Amino acid sequence: MVNGKSAIEWIMDRYQVKTDKNSGIINDPNQWSDDPHYIIDLIKRIVRVSMETIRIVKELPKLDIEV
Repeated sequence: MVNGKSAIEWIMDRYQVKTDKNSGIINDPNQWSDDPHYIIDLIKRIVRVSMETIRIVKELPKLDIEV
């Protein structure tokens, strides 16, 4: 989770073409890299990290804490 959103939701929010209302400046994440697959590769990496995190957490031993 990143700021209350899943990693995919956060990426989708950040990597949208947006126009600033005051200045009219267009923020196009597609122009950040010469690689046309940059955002797709980023999503693949996010999914991979998420899957590996789940696997690692499942392998952790149970935590015995008395409350």
